[in-house]
Amino acid sequence: MLDHLSFTAPEPKTIAGAKGDWELVIGLEVHAQVASKAKLFSGASTEFGAEPNSNVAFVDAAMPGMLPVINEFCVAQAVRTGLGLKAAINLRSAFDRKNYFYPDLPQGYQISQLYHPIVGEGEVIVDMAPGVARRVRIERIHIEQDAGKSIHDMDPNMSFVDLNRTGVALMEIVSRPDIRSPEEAAAYVVKLRQIMRYLGTCDGNMQNGNLRADVNVSICPPGAYEKYIETGDFSHLGTRCEIKNMNSMRFIQQAIDVEARRQIAIVEDGGKVVQETRLYDPDKGETRSMRSKEEAHDYRYFPDPDLLPLEIKQAWVDDIAASMPELPDEKKARFVRDMGLSEYDAGVLTADVENANFFEEVAQGRDGKQAANWVINELFGRLNKEGLNIETSPISSGQLGGVIDLIAKGDISGKIAKDLFEILWTEGGDPAQIIESRGMKQVTDLGAIEKAVDEIIAANPGQVEKAKQNPKLAGWFVGQVLKATGGKANPAAVNELVSKKLGE
Repeated sequence: MLDHLSFTAPEPKTIAGAKGDWELVIGLEVHAQVASKAKLFSGASTEFGAEPNSNVAFVDAAMPGMLPVINEFCVAQAVRTGLGLKAAINLRSAFDRKNYFYPDLPQGYQISQLYHPIVGEGEVIVDMAPGVARRVRIERIHIEQDAGKSIHDMDPNMSFVDLNRTGVALMEIVSRPDIRSPEEAAAYVVKLRQIMRYLGTCDGNMQNGNLRADVNVSICPPGAYEKYIETGDFSHLGTRCEIKNMNSMRFIQQAIDVEARRQIAIVEDGGKVVQETRLYDPDKGETRSMRSKEEAHDYRYFPDPDLLPLEIKQAWVDDIAASMPELPDEKKARFVRDMGLSEYDAGVLTADVENANFFEEVAQGRDGKQAANWVINELFGRLNKEGLNIETSPISSGQLGGVIDLIAKGDISGKIAKDLFEILWTEGGDPAQIIESRGMKQVTDLGAIEKAVDEIIAANPGQVEKAKQNPKLAGWFVGQVLKATGGKANPAAVNELVSKKLGE
C-alpha cells in the first residue's frame, strides 16, 4: 500500500556545542481529546466555549457517592485510533487512579491507565519530503480523563476554576524516543492530527486545547542513539526533560531547540541535567522549571476500585475495523497511482480530510490532473488569500466541476474559465447558465474565426512579412485574434488557422 514511499533512518539534528557536537533524541506524549459529545465517565456535554462550570455532572465534580460509568463510544474511538496507527488492541485493559493534588482536579486523582492500556505498540509514518518517510514507533495509547482549567487573569487577587473540561476523554499517545529533530517532531504531530481527523476520533483543534503535546528532549553524543537501538539500554541517552502542554507546531520546534541548547551548555560546563518538567516561554525564548519530574511511584498508582477491568470482544474490534475509512497514506497512494498526480499535489490534497473529499467530488468522472490543478492553484490559492477554508468556500465542488466540464466540452477557454471562476466566487450561480446568459461561450465556428484571422492579417502586412521570416512571431496574430473576439475564439482553432494563412 505504501510502495511509493522510501523509508530512511532518522536524520539526527546535530547541534554544535562549545566543546563538540551533540544529537537530539525526542519522544512525545500527545494528548488528544476524544471526539465525543459526552465525557468519559458521565453524560455531561463536551461543548467548547460553554459558560464556566455549566458542563459538569455530579461525578465530574466528585460529589460524594457518585460513581463513574464508562462511555462505550469513547472506548470505540480509542480502538479506532489504535487501528489507524496499525497498533495492537488489548482486549483486556484496566483503569488506575493517578493521585495528585491540583485545584482543578476535584477528585484529587485522575482516572487513567498505567499498567494495562487499551492500545499497545503501533507506528506512525511521518512524511519528511515527497516520497520520503520515516517510521516513529508508538509505545501505547491509553484513555484517561482530563482535568479542569485554572484561570489566573480575571482578578488580581484570586484564581478561578472552570470544571467544564473535567472528565473529558483524552487519548494519550506515547511515542518511542525515535524522533531526531524539531522538524520531525512537528511533522509527527501533524501526521497524528491528520490520521485522527480522517478517523473522526479527534478534531485536532490545538487552539481549543483539543490536541496538546508533552515533548521529552535529551541530548547525546553522536553514535549513542545507535547503541540504544542495538541494546535497548536508555543509559546511552542523556537525561530527558519534559516540556509540558505544547499547542503549536512552531512552538514545539522552538522549544526543542531552546531546551537542547540549554542542556548542552549544562553538560559542557561540567554539570548534570536534572530530570524535570519545564514550560516553554515563547516571549523570552526559554524553558523554565515547573517541577521535578515525578516517577510512577510518586503518583501512588493503584487500580480504580470503582471500575472493573475493561474487557472487549474481538468481534467488536473487527466491526470497528470493517468501518474504517481510507486513511491519508492510502488515499495519497491512490491519487498518485490512479489519477497520475505528482507526490506533491497528492500530498497537498490529502493533507486535510475535508480538502481530500472536496477534490474527489470535483474529480469524479473528470480528468484528475486538471481537477487537481483547479482545486490547488485556483481554489486553494484564493481561499488562502481570503483567509477562508474549504468549509467556507463560496464555490462548491459541483460548481468547480461544472467549470471543468465546460472546458472539456470546448464551450469555454482557460481564460474564460478564470473569468467564470471570478463570477462564481463573487456572485454564485450555475456555470452553464452564466456563460449562456452573459455571452461568454467560446466561438468554435471556424468560418467566424477564419474571418477574424483574415481581417487581422490584411490589416498588418508588415507583421506578416516578419512572421514569415520568424515563425515565432505568429503568436502575435493569435493574440490579436483573441483580443478581437473578446477571448471567445477557440485558441487551438486560431493557432491552426494563423499557421495555415501565414504559410500560404
